[in-house]
Amino acid sequence: MNLALFDLDNTLLPLDSDYEWGQFLVRAGAVDADAFSKRNQEFFEQYQNGTLNPIEYLEFTFGTLSRFPRQQLDEWHAQFMAKIIQPAIHSVARALVHEHQSAGDLVAIITATNRFVTAPIAQAFNVPHLIAAEPEVRDGGEITGRLIGTPPFGKGKVVNTHEWLATLGKTLESFERSTFYSDSQNDIPLLSVVTNPVATNPNASLRAHAVLHNWPILQLFDD
Repeated sequence: MNLALFDLDNTLLPLDSDYEWGQFLVRAGAVDADAFSKRNQEFFEQYQNGTLNPIEYLEFTFGTLSRFPRQQLDEWHAQFMAKIIQPAIHSVARALVHEHQSAGDLVAIITATNRFVTAPIAQAFNVPHLIAAEPEVRDGGEITGRLIGTPPFGKGKVVNTHEWLATLGKTLESFERSTFYSDSQNDIPLLSVVTNPVATNPNASLRAHAVLHNWPILQLFDD
């Protein structure tokens, strides 16, 4: 058995699900449009240029989620999936995931975006293993606004991968071949510890790093 890890946003999806969820809340009238959009855009730009403080961002996102009953959040998320995410899931991305699953690989999605936003997306890709930023939840699923554990961002993705594999009684060295697909320079720490790093729809920074280190480059999407 080999290991296949996938980043989500701009890797399997041609969009950033976290950013799009925020914009969805703005359009739904759930948050103050001007203030939220401005802050959401600031964090998005920080993520793109590699300066994001993940704890600060997750406190912002979880704090927003904690303001609403879970039932309301789930209703909004169902609309979000139908209107934004499902139309953005390309057949080539599904096929890539399925290729690894058909080969008997252990497949997981690992993303800095939180579990509330991404769990239904992982299900849409038929991937049972999801490593994501974990919101604290009360009985009944109500989100408290607090973060659990280490954010899976930057070096935190390496930490979370090791912790997840340990729950399965495995390490990276348990696999003859370990593959990680990602679009961003933020994921260079995890790309650097697998045996088969694949720069997927890479941004300019990751593309330059991949060329320098002779990593394969995969362009799943034209846009």
